[in-house]
Amino acid sequence: QVRLVESGGGLVQAGGSLRLSCAASGLTFRLFDMGWFRQAPGKEREFVATSKWSDGSTYYQNSVKGRFTISRSNAKSTVYLQMNTLTPEDTAIYYCNTDPPVSAYWGQGTQVTVSS
Repeated sequence: QVRLVESGGGLVQAGGSLRLSCAASGLTFRLFDMGWFRQAPGKEREFVATSKWSDGSTYYQNSVKGRFTISRSNAKSTVYLQMNTLTPEDTAIYYCNTDPPVSAYWGQGTQVTVSS
């Protein structure tokens, strides 16, 4: 059974930073593209960033390019999201999943709240 557990969220002032972690179990992590997604209040869940298993390349939503960095540790089966220069528009619940996401894999997410 695949389990994804996100952590590291919190309340931060605009301009601040947070580092999210997602620990995976139940899948051969090193063979999966892994992504971060987020859902803001009243909005659809959206893609944020992805890390490709084959060559380590990364891709980002335009609004987070240059501010967020996705990374992974295959040894720890963990994917990270370093978020810098946060803005109130980044407020959301952040989730990790495979990319493309599998509906059965969604976890509880971790809340990120950015105050102005």
